[in-house]
Amino acid sequence: MTFVIPLYFTGSGMGNLFDAFRGLQVAGGFNLVLVNDGSTDGTGDRVKALLPGLPFGVTLVDLARNFGEHNAVLEGLRRADGDYVITLDDDLQNPPAEALKLLAEAEATGAEVVYSYYAEKKHHWFRNLGSRMTNAAATFLLSKPPELYLSSFRCLHQDLVRRIVDYQGPFPYIDGLILGATNRIERLEVAHSRREDGESGYTLRKLVRLWMNMFFNFSIMPLRLASVLGLVLCGFGVLMVVVVLVEKWLGTPVQEGWASLMAAISIFSGSQLLILGLLGEYVGRAYMTLAGKPQSLVRETVQHLPEICQEAGR
Repeated sequence: MTFVIPLYFTGSGMGNLFDAFRGLQVAGGFNLVLVNDGSTDGTGDRVKALLPGLPFGVTLVDLARNFGEHNAVLEGLRRADGDYVITLDDDLQNPPAEALKLLAEAEATGAEVVYSYYAEKKHHWFRNLGSRMTNAAATFLLSKPPELYLSSFRCLHQDLVRRIVDYQGPFPYIDGLILGATNRIERLEVAHSRREDGESGYTLRKLVRLWMNMFFNFSIMPLRLASVLGLVLCGFGVLMVVVVLVEKWLGTPVQEGWASLMAAISIFSGSQLLILGLLGEYVGRAYMTLAGKPQSLVRETVQHLPEICQEAGR
């Protein structure tokens, strides 16, 4: 089994992260793939300093700059060699021991992915709100089952991993790739812990960027909504013409007003700009994809083997 963990300003928390895996017992063993997503606080150096003596294998992938969580996870999945792959964050709010439950559920059900969910989430209220909004958007845009909670703590079968790592676009969304690649999906309740070290990197800007990746790279629903909006406004315009003609035919005095004229212009011009903006976003992302905007760039890869393997190779 392989654990894929994106690192972003983990720094001094690396010691606790490694300690959480030291006593983990997995049949057949396990290894870690750590992806340092452009941290500038010495996270990569901290990992290298702690590697000697670790009883499990570790692959450190150091990205050239910050590309985002989903880009980092996808880069880590490409280096995962276990039959099952567990993805989780570096804050230890998902105890590694809970991964064994996800693994057991995947093996028992034959699911290609098992998502975790929690009886009580111990995130900040802002992150909980953002998660609810993201899941609601995914249900609407990606046809996600309403009861499925899209958590970053998930267990993926290697067959599914091989299918989704072929994606080369610069704007990946892991859950969108998963939902588009399999319907063998299960969910399992697991424990959730409070964050013990550092602060969450979850920000409004990252949330908006995630939504945009979901909207414009894995769904054409915004274009359909823009078409519906245009149709509704056209119908509204025709209705207004009919009203004016009826009033003229009946000889009803019509009070022409500046306010109503400006309101109509604002509605129609605003909707046109909105639709143009949606089209521009799709065209811009298509251009960046064709131009070869990198999904991620690797500066360095460091491999650590446990001492037993090193001695066997001598």
